[in-house]
Amino acid sequence: MGKSRTKRFKRPQFSPTGDCQAEAAAANGTEPEEDDGPAAELLEKLQHPSAEVRECACAGLARLVQQRPVLPGLARRDAVRRLGPLLLDPSLAVRETAAGALRNLSACGGFEVCDDMVTKDIMTPLVALLKECSTGLDSNEMSPQKKKDQNRNSIENIANEAVNVLWNICECSSRAVSIFNKEGCLEIVLKYLSRFSTNVDLAISVAYCLQTVTEDNPELLKSFSTPALHVLESAMLSPVNSMEYFLLKTLVAGTIWNLKDIIPSKSQAEIINAILKILSEVLEMDAGETVIQMKEAETQRIKTAAETEDTLQNANGDDLMEDDEMEEIPHRRKVRRKTFISDLLPPTDKELREATALLTAQQTALEIVVNMCCSEDPTDDEWEELSSSDESDAFMESSLSECGGQLLSPLCLSHEVHTALTHHLLPKKIFDKTAFPNSIAVDVCSRNPTWKPLIRKMNTVQCRALVCLQSLVSLLDVDPLGGPAALQALAQHLSQLLFSQPDFAKHVDFLEAISSALRALLQTMASKNIPQCMTPDQLMTLCTAGVHSSNVGVRVNVVSILGITGSVLAKEDGTLDILKTIGYFLLEVATKDPCLVVAGEALDALFDVFADGKEAEMASVQIKLLSTLKEFQPVFKMKIRKEGRTKYSPDQLCVLDNVKMNLRRFVAYQETVEKRLTT
Repeated sequence: MGKSRTKRFKRPQFSPTGDCQAEAAAANGTEPEEDDGPAAELLEKLQHPSAEVRECACAGLARLVQQRPVLPGLARRDAVRRLGPLLLDPSLAVRETAAGALRNLSACGGFEVCDDMVTKDIMTPLVALLKECSTGLDSNEMSPQKKKDQNRNSIENIANEAVNVLWNICECSSRAVSIFNKEGCLEIVLKYLSRFSTNVDLAISVAYCLQTVTEDNPELLKSFSTPALHVLESAMLSPVNSMEYFLLKTLVAGTIWNLKDIIPSKSQAEIINAILKILSEVLEMDAGETVIQMKEAETQRIKTAAETEDTLQNANGDDLMEDDEMEEIPHRRKVRRKTFISDLLPPTDKELREATALLTAQQTALEIVVNMCCSEDPTDDEWEELSSSDESDAFMESSLSECGGQLLSPLCLSHEVHTALTHHLLPKKIFDKTAFPNSIAVDVCSRNPTWKPLIRKMNTVQCRALVCLQSLVSLLDVDPLGGPAALQALAQHLSQLLFSQPDFAKHVDFLEAISSALRALLQTMASKNIPQCMTPDQLMTLCTAGVHSSNVGVRVNVVSILGITGSVLAKEDGTLDILKTIGYFLLEVATKDPCLVVAGEALDALFDVFADGKEAEMASVQIKLLSTLKEFQPVFKMKIRKEGRTKYSPDQLCVLDNVKMNLRRFVAYQETVEKRLTT
């Protein structure tokens, strides 16, 4: 029903690393389906006079909340109100594990749990903790060096957990974002971000949080002072090029894009170029090769460590064993605590962290490009008269820190985005990411349980690239995309991707992404009279599989693809049979799909296919298009009246009303066609 529009990306819910349900069950001596006895016991221990017992109870809860069946029991026992005060516990270790438990609860519980956490006033102790950590880092600078390092690590670890709780809750609750604005949390988290050179993990957590809270939040934008913008600038332009820093810079770039409404006009071009330069550098990297190299590096590191340990054992003999026995009890105690805390954190293996960071950075970069492309389409006179800078490094001289002056009303940046996208060769790099993940990298990851989650991440990058491709094809002219030949090659590439997977219909995310990309591409090619390359058999295979998908987006896409291709075929000779096949197919969808949005799209496709052309007119009579539509017309109107207000948004209803009106006109047109052909 009209041109498709790509939805903006929002951050997906954090999900703890690995499958910890079995571990949590074993640790607490129960299985998920049993009652909430372990939860009750752990919650009671939160009040124990011993800090170590409180810490262990928090760590146990951090594991337990990863089992969804226990969440209602924890809610009944008021777990949030019991954990909240421990954020300000006298023991730093208790603070850290309490924040970790709340982090996992907010991540695993989803929107309802996060909203309930705000209702139960978790933001009060959380904000107080963030402020205390900020003050603690300042006062710690006056301590002796050794103590300073120990305190700094503890405080920064607590701050990292607390920022993750804040991020999760703000992602799910507008009330939490409002509290973030009112309590001056921006200044606090920016202070943490400024420590990016010594603690990149904390900086990454802050960058995620900032990307969330700056989206559609004009009240917060007023709080960005010149020093605040300097912090973002410094982080985004950091010269360090490790994978984790690439992730940090990508996230900060996304935050700066969210601040576009306060960018002075003289800095727009430089800032957009700086953002897209970073995204280009991230997307240029070969993630598959990086995964392979990082796994080889990990294997070599473990092998070297084992050889060193063997050498030491042989050199020290029994003395080393005696030392181990003497240290057994305190060693176990220490390891036990570290094991608990590690469940709250991302992977600690350096190589796995680096590989994960790159894949996450690439996914985030693609999402930012989609969001940049999804800004409102401007008219020519709204474009700022600016010259695009060829050198992103000019950002250093004419930076966003100049925003300290007059702040402008929201600006249309589409012209600058178009220019910068082309300058940094983003279309080509995004096209490359639509390929299937490196088969060797997938094989390497599949043979190692801790690396196996990276397969899903690689597949997600491919899907994001396909959605990004849809946006670029809809946004850019043909020439920046490489010209007609490049579009035909791209269509062939997408067809090969699709039909190289015999079971493509089972992979819903992939099918939705590639059908969206194909829809946009075929629409562009049709509008420019570029010959299309999908065969009728391929077309019907895709549509037959897609129309049975449980995903509404997939069904809408394949119906639209059929309409686009059919409207092209209707103008050609010798296409009567395929037009009849398309007509029967679209009528079946329009009259039988339970979703009115899909039915409306099918009707819209019928209007396009049978609007003009001799072959189309003959086909419409032979498939009895008029009689079928006349019979369906009152049914469609009744469904809209009956289901419209309860099942569909105002925007969807507006489109459906349009389809209903067009259906009446199309029926009248078909009556004249049938009358002319049958007399």
